[in-house]
Amino acid sequence: MTDAPADGRRRRSVSLRARLAIAAGVAVALAVIAVALSAYAGTRSELQGQVDKSLTSLAQPILMRAGVVHAAQPSGGGSPGGSGGQAGPSAQSAHGGSGQTGSGQGAAGGPGPGPGTAGGSIPGSTSADCDGGLGLDYSRGGGFGSAPGYVQLVRRDGSICLASGESTEIPVDSRVKALAASGSGHYLTDTHAGSTHLRVLVYGVGSLGALQVALPLTEVDDALSSQLLLLIAIAAGGIALAALLGILVARTALAPIGRFTRQTETIAANPERIEQERLDVLGGDELARLAQTFNRTLDALDRSVQAQRNLVADASHELRTPIATIRANLQLMRDEALLSAEDRAALRADVIEELDELTALVGDVVELARGSKPSGEPGDVRLDAIVSAAVERTRRRAPALTVQARLEPTLVHGEGDRIARAVANLLDNAAKWSPPGGVIELELRDGELTVRDHGPGFHEEDLPFVFDRFHRARDARAKAGSGLGLAIVRQAAEAHGGFVVAANAPDGGALMRIGFGPRLSLEETAAGEADSAPPAAKASSFSDGA
Repeated sequence: MTDAPADGRRRRSVSLRARLAIAAGVAVALAVIAVALSAYAGTRSELQGQVDKSLTSLAQPILMRAGVVHAAQPSGGGSPGGSGGQAGPSAQSAHGGSGQTGSGQGAAGGPGPGPGTAGGSIPGSTSADCDGGLGLDYSRGGGFGSAPGYVQLVRRDGSICLASGESTEIPVDSRVKALAASGSGHYLTDTHAGSTHLRVLVYGVGSLGALQVALPLTEVDDALSSQLLLLIAIAAGGIALAALLGILVARTALAPIGRFTRQTETIAANPERIEQERLDVLGGDELARLAQTFNRTLDALDRSVQAQRNLVADASHELRTPIATIRANLQLMRDEALLSAEDRAALRADVIEELDELTALVGDVVELARGSKPSGEPGDVRLDAIVSAAVERTRRRAPALTVQARLEPTLVHGEGDRIARAVANLLDNAAKWSPPGGVIELELRDGELTVRDHGPGFHEEDLPFVFDRFHRARDARAKAGSGLGLAIVRQAAEAHGGFVVAANAPDGGALMRIGFGPRLSLEETAAGEADSAPPAAKASSFSDGA
């Protein structure tokens, strides 16, 4: 149970630079090994091909005397592995055991076949009694520069005929005996005679059996061994060079990342300098894109930190007034015996009012501190039902005002409580600025809510800052409120992918438009599952109230 985490830690302990160096080194090492193996195989094939040609040259005179081939050079026959075949020379099989009569020259100018043999006998041949006149005594190489070899005849009964004075026998296996019995076919193979490695050409010579011609591969093996040692040394040097180059490549490739790491560690160690520290962006490659992305992340973090600082500073500033007022009132209450009953009642009412204002301010600050983080699970909500409930609440709180609403059934996806808070703040703002007996007009159409009052409207210089935290116009400083209501409205709209804008109506008054994201298709099932709406909101597709 405890081994797996330990293994995971060991795997994670290998640095990225080491992994890149290992990968590059392994890739180059594999390439070096592949080239070395290819060179060795090519050299081996070339040397073996030369030996096969020498074997063919040794066998050709005998095969011509046997009448098996003409003057054309026989091919090497089978593959180095010993697989035999008939492709190659234009072969002419012997005529079984029946001898040919005639005399004269053969096709290549050699002795013609004699009576009772497959080919003409060689004058003075001491092995004519066993080789059928093939002249084995004159076919063991010879001449300056020629390849010394071994020649023997394997007769059909499996017996062996050697040249005179020759004691070395080429090994005979079942395959050779089978070819001798058939008298046709040929192949090349490798074998060992004692400690000597031989390359052997086996060729059927008709009724005489099979001819074996062999050459030692000692020099070939020595050359291949020397080349193998050389290639091993070259491969080892190449692998060592590949490892060194892999380290250099990894170090060069990861140098910018190392620089990024050092800079980010500096930023993490000094968070107060986040607005000043940024990564260097060099070039336009992937690393530059990484630096740009990280810098954008730092920008967003900087804005968030700055917003938190501003929120704390603004909140502390706004909290001073109600706290100072409550403190002064409490100090007066210590001497309440000196106050009249009316003064004591007014003092208590003032304390309660300040506490209510302080409670509302703290609630607004907490709401703003949430940012766009959802407080619950979003769902499909009926926006018209939420607006209708807010309208009824405003009518109860401000009975002197007339609230007219035209609401289109609307379904959106979001947090019902947060949307309700934003709509209530818009109506509270309209009610606060409406004159006595004034009218507030609401319209919900195409997923967009419009709220209009008939108050003084906005000053032009205040319009860009209407939704800023703690922003209060000159005329608003004498009224109750914290300056956070419209900031909460904007935050709620943006958290739902919507918008909010403020403007002045053409004929006077403030005009607010807000949306809470895309409008959803309103189906019967969705309507039944959405937040319940008052009967007035469900009676028809539009409702009017006054």
